[in-house]
Amino acid sequence: MKNQFWQGFWRLADPKISLASFASMFLGACAAAADGPIQFGWLALTVLGIFAIEVAKNASGDIFDFDSGDDQTIKAEDRTPFSGGKRVLLDGLLTRGQTIGIAIVSYLVGILAGLSIVIWREPSVLWWGILGTSMAFFYHAPPFKLSYRGLGELAVAISYGSLICVGTYLVQRGAVTTEIIIISLLLGILIGSFLLINEFPDYHADLSADKNTLVVRLGRRNASRLFAGLVASAFAVLFALPIFGFPFTIWLGLAAVPLAYSATRLLLKNPEITSRIIPAQGNTLLAFVLFAFGAGVGLVLG
Repeated sequence: MKNQFWQGFWRLADPKISLASFASMFLGACAAAADGPIQFGWLALTVLGIFAIEVAKNASGDIFDFDSGDDQTIKAEDRTPFSGGKRVLLDGLLTRGQTIGIAIVSYLVGILAGLSIVIWREPSVLWWGILGTSMAFFYHAPPFKLSYRGLGELAVAISYGSLICVGTYLVQRGAVTTEIIIISLLLGILIGSFLLINEFPDYHADLSADKNTLVVRLGRRNASRLFAGLVASAFAVLFALPIFGFPFTIWLGLAAVPLAYSATRLLLKNPEITSRIIPAQGNTLLAFVLFAFGAGVGLVLG
Protein backbone atom coordinates (compact mmCIF):
# COMPACT_ATOMS: atom_id res chain seq x y z
CA MET A 1 0.00 0.00 0.00
CA LYS A 2 2.88 2.35 0.80
CA ASN A 3 4.48 1.74 -2.60
CA GLN A 4 1.09 2.24 -4.23
CA PHE A 5 0.71 5.61 -2.50
CA TRP A 6 4.06 6.82 -3.78
CA GLN A 7 3.26 5.53 -7.27
CA GLY A 8 0.12 7.64 -7.15
CA PHE A 9 2.00 10.68 -5.86
CA TRP A 10 4.66 10.23 -8.56
CA ARG A 11 1.96 10.16 -11.21
CA LEU A 12 0.49 13.39 -9.83
CA ALA A 13 3.95 14.98 -9.84
CA ASP A 14 4.31 13.76 -13.46
CA PRO A 15 7.91 14.73 -14.34
CA LYS A 16 7.07 14.80 -18.08
CA ILE A 17 4.39 17.45 -17.73
CA SER A 18 6.29 19.28 -14.97
CA LEU A 19 8.88 20.07 -17.64
CA ALA A 20 6.52 22.88 -18.69
CA SER A 21 6.88 24.74 -15.39
CA PHE A 22 10.60 23.98 -15.10
CA ALA A 23 11.21 25.21 -18.66
CA SER A 24 9.37 28.43 -17.86
CA MET A 25 11.30 28.96 -14.62
CA PHE A 26 14.57 28.24 -16.42
CA LEU A 27 13.83 30.87 -19.05
CA GLY A 28 12.83 33.42 -16.41
CA ALA A 29 15.95 32.68 -14.35
CA CYS A 30 18.19 33.00 -17.41
CA ALA A 31 16.63 36.36 -18.29
CA ALA A 32 17.20 37.48 -14.70
CA ALA A 33 20.81 36.22 -14.81
CA ALA A 34 21.40 38.32 -17.92
CA ASP A 35 20.40 41.41 -15.92
CA GLY A 36 22.16 40.73 -12.62
CA PRO A 37 23.21 38.15 -10.01
CA ILE A 38 20.89 35.27 -9.14
CA GLN A 39 19.72 34.77 -5.56
CA PHE A 40 19.68 30.98 -5.53
CA GLY A 41 17.84 30.63 -2.22
CA TRP A 42 14.89 32.61 -3.55
CA LEU A 43 15.08 30.71 -6.83
CA ALA A 44 14.87 27.41 -4.93
CA LEU A 45 11.84 28.66 -2.99
CA THR A 46 10.23 29.74 -6.28
CA VAL A 47 10.78 26.27 -7.74
CA LEU A 48 9.33 24.61 -4.63
CA GLY A 49 6.24 26.81 -4.60
CA ILE A 50 5.42 26.38 -8.27
CA PHE A 51 6.06 22.64 -8.22
CA ALA A 52 3.77 22.26 -5.18
CA ILE A 53 0.97 24.18 -6.90
CA GLU A 54 1.35 21.98 -9.97
CA VAL A 55 1.04 18.78 -7.91
CA ALA A 56 -1.99 20.29 -6.17
CA LYS A 57 -3.59 21.17 -9.52
CA ASN A 58 -3.09 17.63 -10.79
CA ALA A 59 -4.56 16.14 -7.61
CA SER A 60 -7.65 18.35 -7.45
CA GLY A 61 -8.07 18.03 -11.22
CA ASP A 62 -8.08 14.25 -11.03
CA ILE A 63 -10.99 14.40 -8.59
CA PHE A 64 -13.07 16.75 -10.74
CA ASP A 65 -12.31 14.84 -13.96
CA PHE A 66 -13.25 11.56 -12.25
CA ASP A 67 -16.51 13.04 -10.97
CA SER A 68 -17.37 14.40 -14.41
CA GLY A 69 -16.96 10.94 -15.93
CA ASP A 70 -14.34 12.19 -18.39
CA ASP A 71 -11.56 9.83 -17.29
CA GLN A 72 -13.82 6.77 -17.39
CA THR A 73 -14.75 7.22 -21.05
CA ILE A 74 -11.22 7.33 -22.47
CA LYS A 75 -10.68 4.15 -24.46
CA ALA A 76 -7.53 2.09 -23.99
CA GLU A 77 -6.40 2.78 -27.54
CA ASP A 78 -6.65 6.54 -26.93
CA ARG A 79 -4.43 6.60 -23.84
CA THR A 80 -0.98 8.11 -24.26
CA PRO A 81 1.92 8.95 -21.92
CA PHE A 82 1.01 12.62 -22.31
CA SER A 83 -2.79 12.77 -22.13
CA GLY A 84 -5.82 11.09 -20.61
CA GLY A 85 -5.50 12.54 -17.12
CA LYS A 86 -3.53 11.28 -14.14
CA ARG A 87 -6.09 8.53 -13.39
CA VAL A 88 -4.88 7.89 -9.83
CA LEU A 89 -8.47 7.35 -8.66
CA LEU A 90 -9.54 5.34 -11.68
CA ASP A 91 -6.51 3.03 -11.47
CA GLY A 92 -6.86 2.65 -7.70
CA LEU A 93 -3.43 4.05 -6.86
CA LEU A 94 -4.89 6.53 -4.38
CA THR A 95 -8.12 6.78 -2.45
CA ARG A 96 -10.29 9.86 -2.74
CA GLY A 97 -9.21 10.94 0.75
CA GLN A 98 -5.52 10.55 -0.09
CA THR A 99 -5.91 12.55 -3.30
CA ILE A 100 -7.75 15.34 -1.48
CA GLY A 101 -5.05 15.29 1.22
CA ILE A 102 -2.26 15.63 -1.35
CA ALA A 103 -4.13 18.50 -3.00
CA ILE A 104 -4.63 20.38 0.29
CA VAL A 105 -1.05 19.89 1.54
CA SER A 106 0.43 20.81 -1.83
CA TYR A 107 -1.68 23.96 -2.15
CA LEU A 108 -0.61 24.95 1.37
CA VAL A 109 3.07 24.37 0.62
CA GLY A 110 2.81 26.41 -2.56
CA ILE A 111 0.93 29.23 -0.85
CA LEU A 112 3.37 29.36 2.10
CA ALA A 113 6.33 29.46 -0.27
CA GLY A 114 4.69 32.31 -2.17
CA LEU A 115 3.84 34.25 0.99
CA SER A 116 7.44 33.89 2.19
CA ILE A 117 8.59 35.53 -1.04
CA VAL A 118 5.95 38.25 -0.69
CA ILE A 119 6.87 39.09 2.92
CA TRP A 120 10.65 38.88 2.77
CA ARG A 121 11.55 39.43 -0.88
CA GLU A 122 9.06 40.95 -3.35
CA PRO A 123 5.56 42.09 -2.30
CA SER A 124 4.22 42.45 -5.86
CA VAL A 125 4.56 38.69 -6.36
CA LEU A 126 1.35 38.39 -4.32
CA TRP A 127 -0.91 39.22 -7.26
CA TRP A 128 0.89 36.85 -9.60
CA GLY A 129 0.57 34.11 -7.00
CA ILE A 130 -3.14 34.70 -6.43
CA LEU A 131 -3.83 34.61 -10.16
CA GLY A 132 -1.68 31.53 -10.75
CA THR A 133 -3.13 29.54 -7.86
CA SER A 134 -6.68 30.48 -8.84
CA MET A 135 -6.13 29.40 -12.43
CA ALA A 136 -4.59 26.13 -11.24
CA PHE A 137 -7.59 25.25 -9.06
CA PHE A 138 -10.33 26.52 -11.35
CA TYR A 139 -8.77 24.89 -14.39
CA HIS A 140 -10.94 21.89 -13.44
CA ALA A 141 -13.06 23.12 -10.53
CA PRO A 142 -16.48 24.81 -10.64
CA PRO A 143 -17.82 27.37 -11.05
CA PHE A 144 -15.31 28.39 -13.74
CA LYS A 145 -14.10 24.95 -14.96
CA LEU A 146 -11.79 26.63 -17.48
CA SER A 147 -10.78 23.41 -19.22
CA TYR A 148 -14.45 22.50 -19.75
CA ARG A 149 -15.37 25.87 -21.28
CA GLY A 150 -12.76 26.12 -24.02
CA LEU A 151 -10.49 28.35 -21.91
CA GLY A 152 -8.03 25.72 -20.72
CA GLU A 153 -5.55 26.31 -23.51
CA LEU A 154 -5.47 30.06 -22.85
CA ALA A 155 -5.13 29.46 -19.10
CA VAL A 156 -2.17 27.11 -19.65
CA ALA A 157 -0.48 29.51 -22.08
CA ILE A 158 -0.83 32.38 -19.58
CA SER A 159 0.15 30.35 -16.53
CA TYR A 160 3.12 28.46 -17.93
CA GLY A 161 4.23 31.37 -20.07
CA SER A 162 3.82 34.77 -18.48
CA LEU A 163 2.94 33.94 -14.87
CA ILE A 164 5.72 31.46 -14.14
CA CYS A 165 8.44 32.89 -16.39
CA VAL A 166 7.81 36.54 -15.56
CA GLY A 167 7.14 35.69 -11.90
CA THR A 168 10.53 33.96 -11.64
CA TYR A 169 12.18 37.03 -13.15
CA LEU A 170 10.23 39.33 -10.81
CA VAL A 171 11.41 37.47 -7.70
CA GLN A 172 15.02 37.99 -8.78
CA ARG A 173 14.96 41.51 -10.21
CA GLY A 174 12.00 43.15 -8.43
CA ALA A 175 10.64 44.51 -11.71
CA VAL A 176 9.17 43.37 -15.01
CA THR A 177 10.54 44.31 -18.43
CA THR A 178 8.94 44.32 -21.86
CA GLU A 179 11.56 41.84 -23.03
CA ILE A 180 10.70 39.17 -20.46
CA ILE A 181 6.98 39.56 -21.21
CA ILE A 182 7.57 39.06 -24.94
CA ILE A 183 9.77 35.96 -24.62
CA SER A 184 7.44 34.47 -22.00
CA LEU A 185 4.47 34.86 -24.34
CA LEU A 186 6.27 32.89 -27.05
CA LEU A 187 7.00 30.08 -24.60
CA GLY A 188 3.38 30.24 -23.47
CA ILE A 189 2.19 29.74 -27.05
CA LEU A 190 4.34 26.62 -27.40
CA ILE A 191 3.24 25.18 -24.06
CA GLY A 192 -0.39 25.96 -24.91
CA SER A 193 0.18 24.11 -28.18
CA PHE A 194 1.41 21.12 -26.18
CA LEU A 195 -1.88 21.07 -24.29
CA LEU A 196 -3.73 21.42 -27.59
CA ILE A 197 -2.06 18.38 -29.15
CA ASN A 198 -2.68 16.40 -25.96
CA GLU A 199 -6.42 16.98 -26.39
CA PHE A 200 -6.60 15.10 -29.70
CA PRO A 201 -6.58 11.57 -28.19
CA ASP A 202 -9.19 12.67 -25.61
CA TYR A 203 -11.56 14.00 -28.27
CA HIS A 204 -14.36 11.41 -27.89
CA ALA A 205 -14.11 11.30 -24.07
CA ASP A 206 -14.16 15.09 -23.78
CA LEU A 207 -17.09 15.30 -26.18
CA SER A 208 -19.15 12.84 -24.12
CA ALA A 209 -18.29 14.63 -20.86
CA ASP A 210 -19.21 18.09 -22.24
CA LYS A 211 -15.61 19.18 -21.93
CA ASN A 212 -15.49 21.80 -24.65
CA THR A 213 -11.80 21.97 -25.41
CA LEU A 214 -10.65 23.70 -28.57
CA VAL A 215 -10.28 20.33 -30.25
CA VAL A 216 -13.91 19.51 -29.44
CA ARG A 217 -15.09 22.93 -30.56
CA LEU A 218 -13.13 23.04 -33.80
CA GLY A 219 -12.92 19.36 -34.70
CA ARG A 220 -9.59 17.57 -35.00
CA ARG A 221 -8.82 18.58 -38.57
CA ASN A 222 -9.29 22.31 -37.96
CA ALA A 223 -7.58 22.09 -34.58
CA SER A 224 -4.52 20.56 -36.25
CA ARG A 225 -4.33 23.63 -38.51
CA LEU A 226 -4.61 25.89 -35.46
CA PHE A 227 -1.73 23.96 -33.86
CA ALA A 228 0.39 24.52 -36.96
CA GLY A 229 -0.39 28.24 -36.99
CA LEU A 230 0.44 28.72 -33.30
CA VAL A 231 3.76 26.90 -33.52
CA ALA A 232 4.78 28.70 -36.70
CA SER A 233 3.89 32.11 -35.26
CA ALA A 234 5.97 31.55 -32.11
CA PHE A 235 9.12 30.75 -34.09
CA ALA A 236 8.48 33.51 -36.63
CA VAL A 237 8.35 36.09 -33.83
CA LEU A 238 11.45 34.58 -32.21
CA PHE A 239 13.31 34.96 -35.50
CA ALA A 240 12.33 38.63 -35.66
CA LEU A 241 13.27 39.53 -32.07
CA PRO A 242 16.80 40.82 -32.81
CA ILE A 243 15.18 43.58 -34.89
CA PHE A 244 13.65 44.84 -31.63
CA GLY A 245 16.83 44.85 -29.59
CA PHE A 246 17.15 41.25 -28.45
CA PRO A 247 20.62 39.69 -28.80
CA PHE A 248 21.15 37.53 -31.88
CA THR A 249 22.02 34.67 -29.53
CA ILE A 250 18.27 34.42 -28.81
CA TRP A 251 18.22 32.46 -32.08
CA LEU A 252 19.56 29.48 -30.12
CA GLY A 253 15.88 28.88 -29.39
CA LEU A 254 15.41 28.10 -33.07
CA ALA A 255 17.14 24.78 -32.41
CA ALA A 256 13.65 23.55 -31.53
CA VAL A 257 12.31 24.18 -35.05
CA PRO A 258 13.03 20.67 -36.46
CA LEU A 259 11.14 19.03 -33.60
CA ALA A 260 8.25 21.47 -33.91
CA TYR A 261 8.11 20.93 -37.67
CA SER A 262 8.08 17.17 -37.23
CA ALA A 263 5.26 17.39 -34.68
CA THR A 264 3.23 19.69 -36.91
CA ARG A 265 3.70 17.48 -39.96
CA LEU A 266 2.65 14.34 -38.07
CA LEU A 267 -0.43 15.98 -36.58
CA LEU A 268 -1.62 17.52 -39.85
CA LYS A 269 -1.30 14.14 -41.52
CA ASN A 270 -2.92 12.05 -38.76
CA PRO A 271 -5.16 14.19 -36.51
CA GLU A 272 -7.56 11.33 -35.77
CA ILE A 273 -5.17 8.40 -35.14
CA THR A 274 -3.86 8.37 -31.58
CA SER A 275 -0.98 5.95 -32.17
CA ARG A 276 0.43 8.31 -34.79
CA ILE A 277 -0.10 11.41 -32.66
CA ILE A 278 2.03 10.12 -29.76
CA PRO A 279 5.38 10.86 -31.48
CA ALA A 280 4.08 14.35 -32.28
CA GLN A 281 3.19 14.86 -28.61
CA GLY A 282 6.72 13.88 -27.59
CA ASN A 283 8.28 16.17 -30.17
CA THR A 284 6.10 19.08 -29.05
CA LEU A 285 7.20 18.55 -25.45
CA LEU A 286 10.87 18.46 -26.47
CA ALA A 287 10.38 21.48 -28.72
CA PHE A 288 9.20 23.85 -26.00
CA VAL A 289 11.87 22.56 -23.60
CA LEU A 290 14.58 23.12 -26.22
CA PHE A 291 13.09 26.53 -27.03
CA ALA A 292 13.31 27.55 -23.36
CA PHE A 293 16.83 26.17 -22.99
CA GLY A 294 18.14 27.74 -26.21
CA ALA A 295 16.49 31.11 -25.73
CA GLY A 296 17.48 31.19 -22.06
CA VAL A 297 21.13 30.43 -22.78
CA GLY A 298 20.97 32.93 -25.63
CA LEU A 299 19.83 35.67 -23.25
CA VAL A 300 22.68 34.92 -20.84
CA LEU A 301 25.28 34.88 -23.62
CA GLY A 302 23.84 38.01 -25.19
